[in-house]
Amino acid sequence: MTPKGKIEVGILGATGMVGQNFIKFLQNHPWFQVKWLGASDRSAGKRYSEATAWRLDGEMPEAVRDIVVEECRPGNAPRLVFSAMDASVATEIERAFAEAGHFVVSNSKNHRMEPDVPLLIPEVNPDHLQLAPVQRRNRGWRGLIVTNPNCTTVVLTMALAALRPFGIKRVIMTSMQAISGAGYPGVAGMDINANVIPFIGGEEEKVETEPLKILGRFTGETVEPLPARISAHCNRVPVVDGHTETVSVELASKPTAEELIAAFRAFRSVPQERGLPSAPPQPLIYMEQHDRPQPRRDVERERGMSVFVGRLRPCPVLDWKFVAMGHNTVRGAAGAAVLNAELMHSEGLLET
Repeated sequence: MTPKGKIEVGILGATGMVGQNFIKFLQNHPWFQVKWLGASDRSAGKRYSEATAWRLDGEMPEAVRDIVVEECRPGNAPRLVFSAMDASVATEIERAFAEAGHFVVSNSKNHRMEPDVPLLIPEVNPDHLQLAPVQRRNRGWRGLIVTNPNCTTVVLTMALAALRPFGIKRVIMTSMQAISGAGYPGVAGMDINANVIPFIGGEEEKVETEPLKILGRFTGETVEPLPARISAHCNRVPVVDGHTETVSVELASKPTAEELIAAFRAFRSVPQERGLPSAPPQPLIYMEQHDRPQPRRDVERERGMSVFVGRLRPCPVLDWKFVAMGHNTVRGAAGAAVLNAELMHSEGLLET
């Protein structure tokens, strides 16, 4: 499945924080090479180094410094583009690229819940890529839009995916979300320093609906949502990277703790079987220590692509409770989209 030469890719919204995370994650990628960068008309015509205030650790990669930024219009871009567009403008731009024949792998929320758009976590629902011909037929597009979930959704859903065999019925989740999830400049220092903000606009609604689509059953034409209920409480906390979630879950078959831990540790899927470049060997890592996982100590492990689970114990209200933690800008954003594109290539979709 390894391409003979590197596949050229573009990035929509390349100057923003998510766009920068795409560039960083794609640096030295064995399959993909960034050749085109799109942004607003304010940045168009400038070299990337002139148009962008680099906010991530380290220096801007040399390979992109001299690329001239273009407006986000189809035409000159490679067939495969990653979208880091702000939700306020993503809908029309992404649709225009798909209509023009581009494969848009999007981090934006705009198309996630549309019935014919795959909402993918490759370890969880790779079969949902079979929505591709449905979407093309429905919309008359030569291209395609594929989305990755909200960053908080990714952490929760990967942990729940290992528990599907036991029958997920009800879930209560409380998140402690890193400030990097708010972009740059993010949350004002006077608000977040030594504080917890118990509201993130639109977050709880996403976390209560997106996992049900991802964990749902593909019927041949659409996805039948998982018949479960999720209640989410989302909070912003003074952590740079890494969303931590406390989860209580009710399961139909009443498994033991040993069975649940074994399920977490055994969880593997198509990306691991195919050796996709960005897939971690162990997508879920169960930690025995009573005080782990922790963002500061664990979030950068496995290139930020694994989800860490710990503190499994009985729940007096539902059945079991545990802690899950993952990297919100890697596994929850850029890395998730790149892994989606790798799965698409391994399925032969990028050749059609």
